[in-house]
Amino acid sequence: MSTGFVHEVLFYGSPEEYLDGLVPFLTEGLAAGDPVAAAVPEPNLSLLREALGDDASRVHLLDMGVAGRNPGRVIPQVLRGFADRHRDAARVRIIGEPIWDGRSAVEYPACAQHEALINPAFAGRDVTIVCPYDTKTLDPVAIADAHMTHPLVTERGVRRGSDTYAWDDLVARYNDELKPPAGAVTFRVQVPDHLSVARRSVAAYALEFGLGEARTEDLKLIVTELATNSLLHAGTPCELSLWREGAELVCSATDGGRLTDPLAGRRPPVRDQLSGRGLLLVNDLADLVRTHRAPHGTTIQVRMRLDRKPL
Repeated sequence: MSTGFVHEVLFYGSPEEYLDGLVPFLTEGLAAGDPVAAAVPEPNLSLLREALGDDASRVHLLDMGVAGRNPGRVIPQVLRGFADRHRDAARVRIIGEPIWDGRSAVEYPACAQHEALINPAFAGRDVTIVCPYDTKTLDPVAIADAHMTHPLVTERGVRRGSDTYAWDDLVARYNDELKPPAGAVTFRVQVPDHLSVARRSVAAYALEFGLGEARTEDLKLIVTELATNSLLHAGTPCELSLWREGAELVCSATDGGRLTDPLAGRRPPVRDQLSGRGLLLVNDLADLVRTHRAPHGTTIQVRMRLDRKPL
């Protein structure tokens, strides 16, 4: 039995190749007594469920289109969430498909970085994660990036090591600058007493832009966490910016601190942990989170889908 972490990309070009590569992985795991999970988008989720038949009830199945809508929550909630519940198992097997045709150009960099960050997140763990990529529908850039984020590659039944594996290089390549556009509404939180005013102002603009009341409450929590992190951990003021972009509300928080931990906001909290949950909460509440790390400061950008047309 292999030990340590295994991270493999499965390239497929048809439903038959998809099932031929994944169903044996799951059923062999069940036969060995391994905990097995599959988080894939529809219609592939239904495809797997039908192919597994009665065994489907023994596999933890998740719709990645829902659970992984924000790639930043996949490691803590989906992958580590499942693996950590089965720490006593000899090996845990997971299928994760976070990149599919339909992911937007805005989402893709976060998806690619997520795939890269799986490697440090599971280093040393007895876990195998297989990530399917559709060669017929995905952009060639996504296919090339998959070689960088996965040390093992399987295509047409042949398994080999990747010649271009370099997860940290890929994380750096997608460290895009995230500047607010001209005309964005801005707020400066310099001291904790400024935060309540910023929360009320952000909420008022969010409702005007078309965010529903429940999601506006979520945004207020996000703003609180981001600004508090700037004041307490970065030790600098927080520049909040808010704008509407298509069917999304975008909020960014910029400070003068350096966020050096690439897994910040992606590690599940340990029992009795009192701090360090802020970015986890942000990932949990937002539809997309992106981060730009620079020597002179950090910007965290969150996106939330609007519920209605602006007022």
